[in-house]
Order: sequence, then C-alpha cells, then structure tokens
Amino acid sequence: MFKRIAFLALALAGTQAHAVDDATQARIRESIKELTQGTQVESITEAKIPGFYEVTLGGQVLYVSTDGKYLLSGALWDVAAKKNLTDARYADIRKSALSGVGESKRIVFPAKQPKHSVTVFTDIDCGYCRKLHQQMAEYNNAGITVEYLFFPRAGLGSDSFNKAVSVWCAADRNEALTHAKNGDALETKTCENPITEEFELGRKIGVAGTPAVIASDGTQIGGYLTPEQMVARLDQLKGEAKAN
Repeated sequence: MFKRIAFLALALAGTQAHAVDDATQARIRESIKELTQGTQVESITEAKIPGFYEVTLGGQVLYVSTDGKYLLSGALWDVAAKKNLTDARYADIRKSALSGVGESKRIVFPAKQPKHSVTVFTDIDCGYCRKLHQQMAEYNNAGITVEYLFFPRAGLGSDSFNKAVSVWCAADRNEALTHAKNGDALETKTCENPITEEFELGRKIGVAGTPAVIASDGTQIGGYLTPEQMVARLDQLKGEAKAN
C-alpha cells in the first residue's frame, strides 16, 4: 500500500490549518521556486505535521519545512484515524474548484430519482469515455446524475478540442454529445464556449486522464467504473461522511 508514497507514521490531532503571514509565505516561495520550476504557488498554510507548511501548486499538495530546507512529496497519514490526510486535502481542492463551475457550463445527464451526482472530465475520442457514455441510462437509473466537463487530452486546438466546441455549440448539446461519443460526424460549429476554461481547470486540479470521475465531496473515484461499481463507491463515501 505504501510502496510508492512517502509514508509518515504520525498520529496527528485534527487541528485546522492556519494562515501563514506574508513574510513567511514569501520566504517559502523563494526557497522552493527552483524545485517547482516557476509553477504558481496557490496557497501556503500550516500543515498538520509539526514543523512543516502545506503548499498547494499546479494541482499538487507538498509539505515544506518551516526553515524552507526540506520538501516532501507524498501522502501524509493520520495513523490513529487511518486516514490519508493528503487525499482528503486533494478532495477539498477539487470540491472548491468545481464549485465555481455552474450548471450553465456543464452538460448534464440527470437521474430521474437522483441519489448521487458526479462530475466527469471527458474526451470525446477516449475509448473508456465512450464506454461510460454508452451506459448512461444505467447510471441514471441507479440514481447517478452525470455532469460533464471537457478535457480534450490532445490539448487546445486539437481535433478532440474542436469536436468538443462543435458539441457545445449545437442546438441540443446532450444529443450532439451522444452522437459524437458514437463516432458520428458532427457539423462543425463555433461559438463562445467554456472548453478552454474546463481544460485548464482539469490541469489545475490534477486531471491526468479521462474519464476522470469526481464525487460531490471532491473525491476522485475513477477512471471508468461500471454502474454497479460507481454506485457502490458513492454509497460508501456517503456512509463514511455520515459516520464522521
């Protein structure tokens, strides 16, 4: 379980992170700027591990010693609670970022009797994205509302990007997306659209592949999941949230 992460065997109290003064932030930014290669630092707060600050940048969570000499990249665990604190922080970051994307910038396939909602970063030409979409009725019947954002993996201006724009600019976006996922030719269209914004948002929160399925609490639960797997994972998360 811990072979590929920096495991810190610490049972830590669940204290809240506190803001760091401007002078300290400037010192930490200066100390890590070469290692981070100019990536913009988004936040610096006190970490739950004594003697370290938590730094978020470029979709990553890092830990930097208070003197700026040491940087840790990996998972921080609360042993007593058996909780991956770094994963929880990533979930918070995703939830906060996605909260700023209103329904007007999403293509939504709603469940008739909704129990769960997921945000899915998708690429029209991705095989598993197409497989997921072909099972949309099953996800919806299981009570899962699917809200799509675009993440054309080939990048801005690519063929997949242009297809996403054509879908967005269609009179019926849901229908156009379904046709596109089936490999049907689309009428090329352009209009004001959020595709670039969504792609950059995906990069910011660490989306590395598609589909990227994110629960309402910010937890990334997949990759492609069957309808049965997805509802089971979402039920598990809901149960854990109630227990806490």
